[in-house]
Amino acid sequence: MRTETPRGRVGPRAVFAYLIAFLTVLPLLWLLLSAFRPGGDVLSSELPTKFTLGNLGYVLTQIPFARYMANSAFVAITVTVIALFLHSMAAYALARLRFRGRGFAFAMVVGTLLISLPVILVPLFLVVRLLGLVDSYAGLIVPGIFNAFGIFLLRQFYLSVPRELEEAARLDGCGYFGIYWRIILPLSRPMLASLAVLFFLANWNSFLWPLAVTQDESLRVVQVGVSGLQGQYASQYQYVLAGAVLAAIPTVVVFLIGQRRLIDSLKTTGLK
Repeated sequence: MRTETPRGRVGPRAVFAYLIAFLTVLPLLWLLLSAFRPGGDVLSSELPTKFTLGNLGYVLTQIPFARYMANSAFVAITVTVIALFLHSMAAYALARLRFRGRGFAFAMVVGTLLISLPVILVPLFLVVRLLGLVDSYAGLIVPGIFNAFGIFLLRQFYLSVPRELEEAARLDGCGYFGIYWRIILPLSRPMLASLAVLFFLANWNSFLWPLAVTQDESLRVVQVGVSGLQGQYASQYQYVLAGAVLAAIPTVVVFLIGQRRLIDSLKTTGLK
């Protein structure tokens, strides 16, 4: 017989959930506290009693960390905007247009999800070098535009759009692009908003490809910058932790802004 927890009391499941949440957030809280500790107390296991803003000030003034963050923001925003536009067009074509080889093309797109970046890192770098895009913003942006997950998610969403809307648009004289621009794209705003969050976070946290394709310090992104701090300030962890906190702030802000649309879109993607 199932018993219900009285109102005002916390059940065992809630206690377990709170415990898991606390253990998950605990390293992040410790990172935040350690970033504001003086240099001599950063490795202490006790709760901090003194705080300072000098660590953040040093990272922002003595290290071109603001430039690293600006580079990451420019790359992440550019990739997100271009990818959403191109992915929505590709997904609409794979969901609605009838052409020979459509199924094979979709299978090829989904098949790229099985290949990780380290596998194609060397051939991708050779192609980028052949195109003359090494040490440039284009070299950081162009390879990050394609994302098979975005095309797959949008295609599944477009399959659930009623065909009557497209037929009504054709009666009004709309072609394929008119239907896409006036009907499909406005209906895709919730899904595009959720993908924008995912794309921005993925490109902001990108490390391996920017490390391989850029040598110029003026093109260094924030994750590569944090890695450089670990080597440059190996004995001064307070600066490394301060840089990590600064790098995490945009990701937290973007996730908090778009978390509702992200969760709602993922819940409704498989429903028809």
